[in-house]
Amino acid sequence: MFPDPPAASSKAISSFLKEDRSFPPPAAFQARAAINSVSEYERLWNYAAEQPERFWAEQAESLLSWTRRWDRVLDWQIPHAKWFVGAKLNVSYNCVDRHLTTWRKNKAAIIWEGEAGETRVLTYNDLHREVCRCANTLKSLGIKKCDRVTIYMPLVPELAIAMLACARIGATHNVVFGGFSAEAIADRNNDAQARLVITADGGWRRGGLVPLKQNVDAALLKSPTVEKVLVLRRTGQEVTMQEGRDVWWHDTVDKASLDCPAEPLDSEHPLFLLYTSGSTGKPKGILHTTAGYLLHATLTSKLVFDLKDDDTYWCTADVGWVTGHSYVVYGPLANGATTLMYEGAPNHPDWGRFWQIVERHRVNILYTAPTAIRAIARQGSDIPARYDLTSLRLLGTVGEPINPETWMWYRDVIGGGRCPIVDTWWQTETGGIMIAPLPGATPTIPGSATRPFFGIVPDIVDIHGKSVEADQGGFLVIKKPWPGMLRTIWGDDERFKTQYWSQIPGVYFTGDGARRDQNGYYWIMGRIDDVLNVSGHRLSTMEIESALVSHPAVAEAAVVGAPHDLKGESIHAFVTLEASMSASSELKSVLAVHVVAQIGALARPESIYFTEALPKTRSGKIMRRLLRDIAAGRESRGDTTTLEDYSVLAKLRDSEET
Repeated sequence: MFPDPPAASSKAISSFLKEDRSFPPPAAFQARAAINSVSEYERLWNYAAEQPERFWAEQAESLLSWTRRWDRVLDWQIPHAKWFVGAKLNVSYNCVDRHLTTWRKNKAAIIWEGEAGETRVLTYNDLHREVCRCANTLKSLGIKKCDRVTIYMPLVPELAIAMLACARIGATHNVVFGGFSAEAIADRNNDAQARLVITADGGWRRGGLVPLKQNVDAALLKSPTVEKVLVLRRTGQEVTMQEGRDVWWHDTVDKASLDCPAEPLDSEHPLFLLYTSGSTGKPKGILHTTAGYLLHATLTSKLVFDLKDDDTYWCTADVGWVTGHSYVVYGPLANGATTLMYEGAPNHPDWGRFWQIVERHRVNILYTAPTAIRAIARQGSDIPARYDLTSLRLLGTVGEPINPETWMWYRDVIGGGRCPIVDTWWQTETGGIMIAPLPGATPTIPGSATRPFFGIVPDIVDIHGKSVEADQGGFLVIKKPWPGMLRTIWGDDERFKTQYWSQIPGVYFTGDGARRDQNGYYWIMGRIDDVLNVSGHRLSTMEIESALVSHPAVAEAAVVGAPHDLKGESIHAFVTLEASMSASSELKSVLAVHVVAQIGALARPESIYFTEALPKTRSGKIMRRLLRDIAAGRESRGDTTTLEDYSVLAKLRDSEET
């Protein structure tokens, strides 16, 4: 849950990060771009802000196929929205079927590469065949409209096929990341009251086997609503199949009928649940519905990535996260794009794997996380230099703010100085991108998500909801409804109202701190609970981290606060060094002085811990909450099911401060 704003946030958030470098869109890119000037962006943004229902209706007519047109574009009863009221459509039809009547029928829809190097290509015609077979299998297993289906699979094409099959018949899918434990699966099964689990015998991760079916078997001991399990053979490892409950994919899906018309569904039909973990309490199921979500994912995919028909597009996210839902599966496929899926880790068998994939498949658009970029950059620029990356024309980042020095490394080393970077801000709850550059129109500045997307009206406010001045930090809120917004928290509408709509009444409270500069560019400063209260000043951890990473010895940094008798909070930094550097007390002093030079004396770290790795979620986000516990000398509290490597936490606890 978010902290209580009045208690934690009586003062404004101070911002000290200054960045003067600016990069206009490359002329060659701009010449082909769908939106190719600042004036065109501003014209469309103002139009969407002033006449949102008309703007979104025009986009809906242009981008999606409907079985029945809407009676009303928006029914807005704060905090509940209904978009395209009375309309009917099907997400699976929009992502697959409608392309079969065009030249895209035999275009690659999904290019897949397994961790061991095997590849598969599914055309839109292939994808349609497999989705219909899977949908018919779901029906034969008793699944019907509005039933919930848990999907717990490796990153293989069948994961996308299963999602689209659920959407085809109106079942609501709940994708659980394939690294989660049995306990996490059971929690999500029970909250969603899932009737079916779709899984695989196992998956591959860094050369090792992940026992997916075994985890499901353990979860089902605590999941009384689950009646059937559909199992894909991926690794060939031996698994237990319970008679009457478990069925093999190859015995059912591969033999099912190819005839399965897409079910026309109400615009507000529940498309999927996606569970996010909080620092306390049980994971919450974010509900996204059909029409508005698909429209938001489709339009942002089209314009933020400036998708072209000849692009090979690669979002490196796992489909178990919302980025994978919106920008691996639904957004790209609705646009008729070619989307690439890679099963494995970025460092298997070595740190050149990403660039090998880019070279092999001639990837044009790469969308990945700042944590992945920092980890790869730490290995040195000589690794990507071994590969031909000239096919790349656009780079993107997602998941958390990217510090300017990492942004520059990404631009210069990976993009060769020629690729625009779209630094995107959005959340599981927003459904799609909210703030980002349009690469053919927006001059980019390292570290800034730049300006809001069409139809998105953000603001930076104080605790009373009053807009703050330019370059003053505050709370990032969204003032108007948008199509991709979450509809509720599954089974807990009161929590939905309290968490997102009561903190600052009348607007959506994002839980992020941010500032807006004189040019209207947005700078995300991190989660509100990552803001430090030092001697009466509220400091952004992201800015202190950026100051540390700007030193050539530092590859990655995470900054947290701990209680302090005099200052209120003291600053503690956890630092991963470049591979060629060694930890020392002298370097600690150098880094502290560097932070003071970059920001000021009030930002001097009380302590600096050197660590080989930082505790991260399986989606790559640093778990600063756990670092706060270490800095405060207390046991870790709350949900740790998303932690990828528990040994990192143990090593940090056992280590001495350098």
